[in-house]
Amino acid sequence: MAEEFYRIKRLPPYVFAEVNRLKAERRAAGVDIIDFGMGNPDMDTPAHIVEKMIETVKRPRTHRYSASKGIAGLRRAQAGYYARRFGVPLDPETEIVATLGSKEGLANLAMAITGPGDVILSPNPSYPIHPYGFMIAGAALRHIPALHEGRFDPEEYLRALDRAVMHSVPKPSALIVSFPSNPTAQVCTLDFYAEVVRFAKKHGIWVLSDLAYAEIYFDGNPPPSILQVDGAKDCAVEFTSLSKTYSMPGWRMGFAVGNRRLIDALTRIKSYLDYGAFTPVQVAAAAALNGPQECVAEIRAVYHARRDVLVEAMGKAGWALPAPPATMFAWAPVPPVFARLGSMEFAKLMLTEAEVAVSPGVGFGEYGEGFVRIGLVENEQRIRQAARGVKRLLANADSILARYDQKQKAAE
Repeated sequence: MAEEFYRIKRLPPYVFAEVNRLKAERRAAGVDIIDFGMGNPDMDTPAHIVEKMIETVKRPRTHRYSASKGIAGLRRAQAGYYARRFGVPLDPETEIVATLGSKEGLANLAMAITGPGDVILSPNPSYPIHPYGFMIAGAALRHIPALHEGRFDPEEYLRALDRAVMHSVPKPSALIVSFPSNPTAQVCTLDFYAEVVRFAKKHGIWVLSDLAYAEIYFDGNPPPSILQVDGAKDCAVEFTSLSKTYSMPGWRMGFAVGNRRLIDALTRIKSYLDYGAFTPVQVAAAAALNGPQECVAEIRAVYHARRDVLVEAMGKAGWALPAPPATMFAWAPVPPVFARLGSMEFAKLMLTEAEVAVSPGVGFGEYGEGFVRIGLVENEQRIRQAARGVKRLLANADSILARYDQKQKAAE
């Protein structure tokens, strides 16, 4: 009875726990922590979506069990979105399933298609559900370095895929791609996706594409869908979410679309696990997709303005941040003066000395070491306030490091 449960035992220690503990302690002590740590959208859900939810929830018939795969009107709305945005036709009956956010969809598809010992190719650093959803399902992971010298290099990434297949026994069964990327904010081209599809078909590998940040981009180039590649539906399924696009994170509404066999597998396993999202939520989600889209541009513009303020303010404070081309995150190198500490210890110092919370890069995989993730989830005034804290941290780096080294010696 004392032995740890099998699936829990497979999970590594939660890297963010120590930073979260420190954050809670500081706040309990009355410290105003500016929290860039969690990617939790802070903008209001657009009014017309909320109003549709209120209207629908007043109808008692909507309080009953819903459809696990999503109501028909919602699946048709998602098909309409893909047709408008990507020029990709989708059959709402066989190529779309609604999910409780993209995270649930990814995890349940992993359970549906994975057997113990299957090998999965996962980017590193990566959003945790990408590798750990498959790890929970019993798979073995091969990590593909997602960055080369701090940047996404498509050719190097494809070479890493070739090496992974060459040295994997058994042959990998699935590959995860995620662009725009959480946590690194890197983007890719349709040409890259074409190479991924070619690679997958050559080796008989399923492709799971996470496109949660399809509408959060800043430099005039809307991110593509892997399903725009000819023949991609033969091997690929793609996950999207309304959480960031319409600032609906707590509504938990997402989709999986694409390959019929994978959609059928996900639909079948979900039929055993849930009855779908609350019907009024689904109706409101359909209203989001079918309704006026100016709100999407407005949400994007807020993130764009915050990105620009973050890069400018932190630069003036002495911390040079690359401007992310997409997502609601900045992927920032640890300042050189603190580089020897690593991302976890730097994140702790940010909390205690600058009163700013960030996510250590190592929490997204070992190849994330040397970076931190900054969420664009505070307003511009708070971002400038955070920059003042960072300026103070950098100005006092020598004395802070001296105190840190003394504590480390005392602990030995």
